[in-house]
Amino acid sequence: MKTTLRQTGVLAALLAALLCFTTPPARTQQETAAAFERTQVMVPMRDGVRLNTIIFTPKNNSAPLPILLERTPYNAPTNQGWANGKYKALAADGYHFVFQDIRGRYKSEGKFVMQRAPVSVLKNNLKLIDEVTDAYDTIEWLLKNIPNNNGRVGILGISYPGWTAAMATLAPHPALRAASPQASPADMFLGDDFHHNGAFRLSYGFEYATMMETNKEQARFEFDRYDTFEWYLRLGALSNVNEKYLHGKIPTWNDFAKHPNYDQFWQEQAMAGYLKQVNVPMLNVAGWWDQEDFYGPTKIYETLEPHDAKRQNFLVAGPWNHGGWARGEGSNLGKIKFDSNTSQHYREQIEAPWFAYWLKDKGTLGISEAITFQTGANEWKKYDQWPPRKLTEERKLYFRADGKLSFDAPTDTGRAFDSYVSDPRNPVPYRPRPIEATYDPRGSGWGAWLVEDQRFASQRPDVLHWQTDVLTQDVTITGKLSAHLFAATTGSDSDWIVKLIDVYPDDYTKEPKMGGYQLMVANDVLRGRFRKGFEKPLPIVPNAINEYTIDLHHLDHRFLKGHKIMVQVQSTWFPVIDRNPQKFVPNIFEAKDADYISATQRISRSKTAPSHLLVPVVR
Repeated sequence: MKTTLRQTGVLAALLAALLCFTTPPARTQQETAAAFERTQVMVPMRDGVRLNTIIFTPKNNSAPLPILLERTPYNAPTNQGWANGKYKALAADGYHFVFQDIRGRYKSEGKFVMQRAPVSVLKNNLKLIDEVTDAYDTIEWLLKNIPNNNGRVGILGISYPGWTAAMATLAPHPALRAASPQASPADMFLGDDFHHNGAFRLSYGFEYATMMETNKEQARFEFDRYDTFEWYLRLGALSNVNEKYLHGKIPTWNDFAKHPNYDQFWQEQAMAGYLKQVNVPMLNVAGWWDQEDFYGPTKIYETLEPHDAKRQNFLVAGPWNHGGWARGEGSNLGKIKFDSNTSQHYREQIEAPWFAYWLKDKGTLGISEAITFQTGANEWKKYDQWPPRKLTEERKLYFRADGKLSFDAPTDTGRAFDSYVSDPRNPVPYRPRPIEATYDPRGSGWGAWLVEDQRFASQRPDVLHWQTDVLTQDVTITGKLSAHLFAATTGSDSDWIVKLIDVYPDDYTKEPKMGGYQLMVANDVLRGRFRKGFEKPLPIVPNAINEYTIDLHHLDHRFLKGHKIMVQVQSTWFPVIDRNPQKFVPNIFEAKDADYISATQRISRSKTAPSHLLVPVVR
């Protein structure tokens, strides 16, 4: 196999020399794809396990080129569709492209372990294997076996491949000169795929785990009905999952049930504990409406930032769902339009020049710290600091009487509150029904649910909302924000969900069908038992007012003049979040159907207990 690669490199060099005095015409899509020679190899790791690796080398090139590597659990591509798709701009620049199945997936040997902890780093033992060492060994082999490479390697990927890219930077090969973890998870208990602030992401966790671990290739769980909301509700308590369906055969589900709190199992997987220095220039990429991993890339960025003396840690955030920057033009997401081709702009004007700068010494860096797409205004913004605290001031948006939301603090001195009854038997859907399976081949609303019109929820009796008067001037929120609920429940546990919403004018002349649209721009959930820490759950004293702080993460959004700002609060978000029994049990995965009870929830809005959002407003 090595001889074939070297012969290919020599022939390519000779052919390029013959053509060097002519100006080649622009390539068509077919010609771009045909410009690569494909080689499939089994690359040995330090423990003898071999990983299936597909190498695409440019046919007509004489200059030494860098290597771009993607390591994936989702089947390394054998055709060249990527050259006309997500990597078209990079392919036009010229790289050796390498795609690899990680351990235990598809044609690679070894055992697949979901989110394998970086034990070689954790235990400082290079004899142990993980995604860190597998990336290192792969790069070492590629440098020795791909002819005509320039000794520099970049790694990138989206979602799980983004996580493997981030892992490669923890103890990087010296030749690894640039990494772009895109939508990489950073903490599966605090903010990414499987939990948010300790609240279990039921539908995604169940469907992803069964897909990945039913066999070596992906196999969807077959629901017996189209509307999975009904299926999950009929499922009942989480303890029924293994009893009725999985029977202990899905390792990740078993891990969910064994580790309901933020224990060593989750902490060893979490990225933040390993990010002690910026070892490799990093381009972290996030989508404002990423339905799976928005927390991860922003967490990686902000954790590395205090260690970034050389200014090599960067952030890009745009108006995309999970991986949306790698697909299509990006002119819209669902019904929300952005007035430009944002995904194409990212690939051609940000990603390709960034890799060319680090791997080819080509051009200028083009980014000082952060590039974001400011939604609402529909404008790209560049910042030399993220969050841009020099440009903003923290203000409080208070919940007031009569459903009002205001920057003016409440003056009520009594027991001012709004209330609702939360019933686990009738939970609030997280998006309009029917709720298709996450990976339904007939189509699913999963990819765009975060931009769904929230009017379907705002009038439910178990959803409270407060909104401002019509804005007389633009209000821009840029940076990190949080919700501070002063709340009481008649139960002994509860979930608190907060949504920040841009309410369009009823008479929206720009696009009449969007009149009154309620666009969610920030959101999250906190499981009440974790209000004082995620390692040790604590029951809630019934009817006692507690302050619950809910991280609403990062935002760059302009609420335009004529719009309103709304906040919604609820206690169920089903089935993306499992139902809290609302009666404290040590492990919700072991709860019984009888443990699920209704509870009355009170959200205080008094002078002494002022529920509010803390938001960075651009001056």
